[in-house]
Amino acid sequence: MPGYGKSILIGEMSFPSLAGSLLSLIDDRGWRKVHLIGHSMGGMVAQEFAVAHQDRLHSLTLFATSSAFGNQGGEFQKKFVESRLGPLSAGVTMAELAETLVDNMMSSNAHLSGKKLAYECMAGVSSDAYRAAIECIVTFERRANLPKIVVPTLAVAGELDTIAAASMMEQMAAKIPMCRYVCLSDLGHLANLEDPSTFNDVLDDFLSTVKR
Repeated sequence: MPGYGKSILIGEMSFPSLAGSLLSLIDDRGWRKVHLIGHSMGGMVAQEFAVAHQDRLHSLTLFATSSAFGNQGGEFQKKFVESRLGPLSAGVTMAELAETLVDNMMSSNAHLSGKKLAYECMAGVSSDAYRAAIECIVTFERRANLPKIVVPTLAVAGELDTIAAASMMEQMAAKIPMCRYVCLSDLGHLANLEDPSTFNDVLDDFLSTVKR
């Protein structure tokens, strides 16, 4: 994909630049409109993209994500960055960090194959990219944009998700005009890997209602 991602230096990661790279990807693929699905931080990128480029969307699915990262005071964000980056500064590898993070993100009901895939994906992230993502995610604040999202939207939460709580996602969904909210019982932050069949059934049911 010529040019895709070239505008982003890892140390300069931001949500507008990530949304811009997503637009470049869609253009490079020759897609006029897409069904966009964003998970966790990717759900924040999807929200950024949805407001700026709504004409490029058939639908939007926001999964285990939030419209803001904490309150505006900054103390929560500071503690989060320290808790996530402190181990790296102390010499912990991404592979070692992945073991702890994946276990905390997934419920005890997770399929073993899904847990293995989640671990491999996270372990393969470079420490520089991980640092940049952590520093970027705490800047997200787009609550005012929710009423501006007017494409068919699905909000999916995991009942046991301790990162993007189901109650918070339900409140977020209520502020999006054309949004359907679904909570997946007994699943956590990586519900799509914990129980792919259940997640796919919910997604397929939603997409079947979207006119193209």
